[in-house]
Amino acid sequence: MSDKPTIIKVAGPLVVAKGMKEAKMYEVCRVSKDNLIGEVIELHGDTASIQVYEETSGVGPGEPVELTGTTLSVDLGPGLLETFYDGIQRPLKLIEEKAQSPYITRGINVPGLDRQRKWDFKATAEVGDKVGEGDVLGTVQETTLIEHRVMVPPSISGTISEIKSGNFNIEEVVAVIDTEDGKKEITMLQKWPIRIPRPTGKKLMPSEPLATGMRVLDMLFPIARGGAAAIPGPFGAGKTVTQQSLAKFCAAQVIVYIGCGERGNEMTEVLKEFPELEDPNTGEPLMKRTVLIANTSNMPVAAREASVYTGITIAEYYRDMGYDVALMADSTSRWAEAMREMSGRLEEMPGEEGYPAYLGSRTAGFYERAGAAECLGSDDRKGSLSVIGAVSPPGGDFSEPVTQNTLRVTKVFWALDAKLTYKRHFPSINWLQSYSLYTDMLGGYYSKEVAEDFSRNRVRASEILQEESKLEEIVRLVGTDSLSPREQLTLEIAKMIREDFLFQNAFDKIDAYTSLKKQYRMMRAILTFMDSALNIIDQEDFDFSKVQQLAVKEDITKCSFLPEEGMEAKFDEIEDKIRSQMNGLKEAGSGISKAAETEVAQAAA
Repeated sequence: MSDKPTIIKVAGPLVVAKGMKEAKMYEVCRVSKDNLIGEVIELHGDTASIQVYEETSGVGPGEPVELTGTTLSVDLGPGLLETFYDGIQRPLKLIEEKAQSPYITRGINVPGLDRQRKWDFKATAEVGDKVGEGDVLGTVQETTLIEHRVMVPPSISGTISEIKSGNFNIEEVVAVIDTEDGKKEITMLQKWPIRIPRPTGKKLMPSEPLATGMRVLDMLFPIARGGAAAIPGPFGAGKTVTQQSLAKFCAAQVIVYIGCGERGNEMTEVLKEFPELEDPNTGEPLMKRTVLIANTSNMPVAAREASVYTGITIAEYYRDMGYDVALMADSTSRWAEAMREMSGRLEEMPGEEGYPAYLGSRTAGFYERAGAAECLGSDDRKGSLSVIGAVSPPGGDFSEPVTQNTLRVTKVFWALDAKLTYKRHFPSINWLQSYSLYTDMLGGYYSKEVAEDFSRNRVRASEILQEESKLEEIVRLVGTDSLSPREQLTLEIAKMIREDFLFQNAFDKIDAYTSLKKQYRMMRAILTFMDSALNIIDQEDFDFSKVQQLAVKEDITKCSFLPEEGMEAKFDEIEDKIRSQMNGLKEAGSGISKAAETEVAQAAA
C-alpha cells in the first residue's frame, strides 16, 4: 500500500488526506491532480485536514496531495502597491491572462510579485557597516508617492561585505551580510508567514489622531494612529461607503483595502474608482499608495480567512518601513462565517450561534496586530498600523457574537443606524450609541495643534445631543411650547449640530473632506450662537422664534461649503454677525420692556 499523501474524504472546502506524517500545521499543499491550493489546519497521526482555497467540485478520494514544505506566506517587496490581489495574494490581472478568461480557473499558480520587472535600487548603507534586523539597506521609488525601503530581514545581523546600486529584479542579490552563521545574500524579496505578526522594536501609546475628514468621526469619536475601530451596521446602512471614504481621505500614507466576502459589484466599483481618484495631498492617483485584496462572495469561502491575514501582513511590512498605514477590512463578519463553516466541517464543538469557540481569540489576534510602534532598525523609525473593520450583524443586531467579540478588542465603536439611513442622514453614525476610548489620549494633540478648547467643545456638543434625546420624550408628550426658552434653545442647537455639522455630502468636492481646524471653527460658530442666545433668551416675554429667524443661521448652514483657503477670516466674519444680530435682538427686547414699563407707570399715575 502506498504511503504517498492521498485524499480519503472531501467535504466542500475541507479535504482529509492520509499519508501525511511529514506534514506540519499551516503547511501549504497542492491538492488533487488540479493542483488546488490548500493549507493544513488539523493533524491526527498520519491524517491531515486541509482547508482548500479553491473550488473542490469534481475532486474525489484517491487523488494525490503534494506537500510544499512551506507555510502560507506572502511575497513582500517592490510592486505591491497599485496591485489587485485575490485572498491568497495572486494578482487578478495575471490570473486573467493565464486563464484567458474573466473567471478564475482552478489550479492557477502565479507569483504575488513580478520576478522579471527591474527596479532602480539606490544603496544607502555601505560596505563595512554593521547592520541588524530592520536596518535600511537602500531604497526603491516604488511609485511617485511611496519610497520603498529595502530592509534587513528579521533574525539577520552582521557586517555588510557587498552592496551595490543599480537595476535589479526582486530575486537578484543587492547585498551580502557576513553573519555568525556565514554569508547571507539579501534580495529585495522577503517572504513572511501570514499568521505570524511581524516583529517590532517597541509598541507605543497612540498620541495622534488619524484624521479622516469626516466630522462625526474626527470631532466626536476619533481614532488614533495605530488604533482599532469597528463599524457595525445593518445591510444598506453605509459600511462600505464609509470605509471607501476613509480610504480616500484618512491621513495614512499607505492604504490596504480588503474586500472580504463582499459582493463583486462593490469591489468592481473600488477597482474602477480608486485609479481615477486623486490623492488629496499630492494630486496623484490614489491607487499609487493602495493595495487592494478582493475575495468576493462568489469566490471560495475558505479563502476569506486567508485574505484578512494576507492584507494585514502586507500592511505590517509598510509599517516597518516607518509609514502610517490604514487597513480597511470589509467585512469581518464574512471572515467569521468562513471560520464557522470550517469549524462545522471539522465537527468541532460549536460556540454561540454556531461560531467556533475560538472566535474571540482569533478576532483579538487580528485586531491586536494594529498599533503604533518603533520599527526594528537603528534609525529610530516610527510607524503605525490602524485597523478599521466593518461588521455586518444580521438585522443590525449588535448583540450577536462577531460584533460583541469585536467590541471587546477595539477602542472605537462607530454604530451605523438604519433609521438615520432612511432619513438620508449620512454618514449614518449614531451619535448616542457610538464611542471612542482614545479621546483622553488625544487631548494634548488637539490643544497643541488645533485649539485649546477643541476637546471642551467636543464634550459640549456631545452633551447637547444627549440632552436633545431626553427632551424629545417631553416634546412627544406635550409639545415644544411647554419647554422653557433654554430647553428650546438646546433643541435648536442640537438640530444645527446634526444638520449643519454632522451631516456631510460625500459627493461635494469641498464638503467630502473637512480639516480638523475647519471642524473646530464650524463647531465654535454653532456654540458661539448658543452662548450669544443664552444672554438674551431669559428676558421677560422673549419671543424665541426671533432667534430661529436670524439671517446668520443661513451662514452657519453654508459653513461646510467654505473652502479651506481663507476660511479663518470668513468664520471671524460669521461670529461677528452672530454677536451683532443677537445684540440687535437684545436691544429690541429691552426697548419693548422699557416702553411697557412707561405705559404701566402712566396708567398708575
